[in-house]
Amino acid sequence: MLQLHNTLTKKKEEFKPIHAGKVSMYICGPTVYDYLHLGNVRSYMTPDILRRYLEYSGYEVRQIKNITDVGHLTQDDLAQGDSGEDKIEKKALKEKKSPREIADYYEAYFHDKEKELNILPAHYFPKATAHVGQMIKIIQKLIDNGSAYEKNGNVFFDVTSFPDYGKLSGNTLENLKVGARLEEHPDKKNPWDFALWLKAPKEHILKWDSPWSLGYPGWHIECSAMSTEYLGDTIDIHTGGEDNIFPHHEAEIAQTECATGAKFVNYWLHTRHLLIDGEKMSKSKGNFYTLENIKEKGYDPMVLRLAIISSHYRNQMNFTWDVMDQARSNFQKITDFVLNMKNMAQLETEPSDAGFLAEIEKYQEKFEEAMDDDLNTPLALSVVYGLITETNKLLSEDKLSSVEADKALKLWEKMNKIFGLIIPEEIEIPEEVKKIAEERKQAREAKDFQKSDELRDKISELGYTVEDIKDNNYLIKRK
Repeated sequence: MLQLHNTLTKKKEEFKPIHAGKVSMYICGPTVYDYLHLGNVRSYMTPDILRRYLEYSGYEVRQIKNITDVGHLTQDDLAQGDSGEDKIEKKALKEKKSPREIADYYEAYFHDKEKELNILPAHYFPKATAHVGQMIKIIQKLIDNGSAYEKNGNVFFDVTSFPDYGKLSGNTLENLKVGARLEEHPDKKNPWDFALWLKAPKEHILKWDSPWSLGYPGWHIECSAMSTEYLGDTIDIHTGGEDNIFPHHEAEIAQTECATGAKFVNYWLHTRHLLIDGEKMSKSKGNFYTLENIKEKGYDPMVLRLAIISSHYRNQMNFTWDVMDQARSNFQKITDFVLNMKNMAQLETEPSDAGFLAEIEKYQEKFEEAMDDDLNTPLALSVVYGLITETNKLLSEDKLSSVEADKALKLWEKMNKIFGLIIPEEIEIPEEVKKIAEERKQAREAKDFQKSDELRDKISELGYTVEDIKDNNYLIKRK
C-alpha cells in the first residue's frame, strides 16, 4: 500500500487515484533560459522515481511536464513572483538572439540532460507559448466570476476572493499582511494579489493580443492552463521543488479552483533543497554545479543519479565530492554484482542447499515496503546492498549456483526499473589479466598451488581479484 507525504495535508496518506488503475501527474518543468543545475536535477528525479514505482505497481501513468518559455519573471523571490523582466527575454537581449532561439536551445539541452540521467521522458511537454489562448480563456472566466480584475491592461487575481488561500504553504492572507515581501504595483487592489496578465512595454518582445492589452501571461497561470488542458480539472499528483510551494503552487491552486469550482490536486509532492557543502548553491559562491561539472570531475551521470536517490526526496541533501565518491564506490559494487550474476547464471551449476531462493523473495518484500513508505529510496537501496552482501558471501563459500544467480539477477532487474541505473554491459578486463587468470586455472588443475597463488598476487597487483567457483571456474572482479 503506497503512502505519500502530501504537502497539502502535511502528512502521509494512502495513495488512491481518481480513476482505478490510472494516474495523472503534472510536473513543473524548466524555464528554458539557462543550464540545469543539480537542484533542478534532483527535483526532476523525484517524479521519475514515483512514476517508475507506480508503473511497477501496475498503474497506467500519464505524465505531463511543461516547458516555460515565457512569463517567468526575474523577481520570483518576491512574494507573488510577478515583478521584473522576463527571464528568457533578458537572456535573449544579453546574447543578441531571439527569445525563440534561447528557448529552443535550452529546451534541447534539458531533454539531452534528462536522457543522460535516464529520466523517463514525460508523455507530453507542452510549451507555455503554445497555450496562451487557453490562459486567456481562464483569465476571462476569473474576471467574469469576480476572482480577478483588470486595470490599465493588467489583470490580477484577487486573493481575497479565495478564502482557502495559503492552505498549501501556510502563507494565508493574514500572514502575508504581517511579514511577506510584497511587490508594489499601482494597478493592484491589494499588494498580495498576483498577475495573470501584464501589459507589455513597447520594447517588450514576447507579447500577444488579448481582450485587455497587447501583453503576456503571468507565470502562475501557465501551469493551470496546461494541467487542465491535458489532465482535466482535478489531477492525482503535482510535483515540484519546495521553492515552488509559494508563490507558484499556491497561486495555481487559487486560480484553478476559482476557475473550475473543483479541487485542483489530490497529492502534492515537493523535493527539498539541495545544498553544496552545507551552503545554498550560488554562482557567486562558485558552487553552482551542472551535469557538465560532474562529468568533468570524472563521474558518470549514473553515479550522480545514484547519489541523488541515496537521499530521501523530503530530506535536505548535502552534495559533496565525498558523497559522489561513495556513490561511485556503490555504483561499482552494484555493477560488479550484476555482471558477476550474469556470468554465474551462464555456468549451469546445480542449486545448493543454502536456502537462498527463499531469501530472495524476502528481499523483494523489504524493497516494496521501503518504496511504499513515501518512496524511501535510501532504504530500498540498502535492501540491494544486503542482497549483494549475501550473494558475495555465498559466492566466496562456493554455495551460489547458476539458478540462484539468475534469480538474484532477475530481482535486481525488477528493482532497477525503479532505480533507473544503466549498468555497463561487461567489465572491461585487460587481456593481460585474462591471460594470467587462464594460466592460474591451468596451475590449479595441475595442483600447482604455489604457482596459482603467485598468479593470484600478480592479478591483484594489476587491480583485479579472481574468485574461484564451482567446477574450476572463476570470476574476475575489480578490486
